[in-house]
Amino acid sequence: MAQRHPYPNLPEVDQALDPGGLIRESYRIEGLGLPEARSIFLDWAIKTDPELAPQIAIRRLLALYAPLGGPEHPMTVVLTEGLGKLSGPGGRRGGSRARRG
Repeated sequence: MAQRHPYPNLPEVDQALDPGGLIRESYRIEGLGLPEARSIFLDWAIKTDPELAPQIAIRRLLALYAPLGGPEHPMTVVLTEGLGKLSGPGGRRGGSRARRG
């Protein structure tokens, strides 16, 4: 079982951005692995207000917590992966107008 590691400089939880402080707490868990970080991220995504834009929320979470955990921290890796998947190709592009020249 992972142990909690105190980070005295973690910012206060913004409940709209991080309901229940799930992401914040993940940075306090010593020995957190990628599978656990992905599970926490999924819980966060389910609990987040649907009105909140995921890309903006993830960028804000990274700005708040990534400097404390560093780029190698599993939650930083998962958040970065999530951001990359959201900003990837958005589906079909081109269509008939592109082929007409």
